[in-house]
Amino acid sequence: MKKDNSEEIFPVVDEEGRVLRSATRGECHSGSRLLHPVVHLHVFDAEGRLYLQRRPDWKDIQPGKWDTAVGGHMDYGEDVLEALRREAREELGLTGFTPRFLTRYVFDSVRERELVNAYMAIVDPSEVAPSAEELDGGAWWTPAQLADAMGKDILTPNFEQEYTRLFIDREA
Repeated sequence: MKKDNSEEIFPVVDEEGRVLRSATRGECHSGSRLLHPVVHLHVFDAEGRLYLQRRPDWKDIQPGKWDTAVGGHMDYGEDVLEALRREAREELGLTGFTPRFLTRYVFDSVRERELVNAYMAIVDPSEVAPSAEELDGGAWWTPAQLADAMGKDILTPNFEQEYTRLFIDREA
């Protein structure tokens, strides 16, 4: 079975995103609490549906759950937009999108701390081609379908928290 490369090198950063040093994926995901940067891209279509990816069962964190359309770690030496475009290309085959910055925040869990750089883009559904190697498929979700899935262990906790903060609480 495929699995994540625990020797992959990530930057370790402060809460402003300044690189302090490097560490392996294994170190960052071991409970060490080393803050490492990630990128998220929320992919919408013109009708307001949101594309979610299904995480493969071999992933070391949240296997089999539905998650942000594009999400990935920054490589050491890469900037945020380079990482966002690389991950979008690798995971969904997206290249011609215009990212809109939403927020940066620290996501804290028992296992890791991530500096999340969240973006959104509106794309034509025909442009989305999920990678069979990176993902276990994906689907377009309506706001009602997302609301129904919340809190039922279908979506990743990180996605639920971020989606609520960015797209539900802002409407209230």
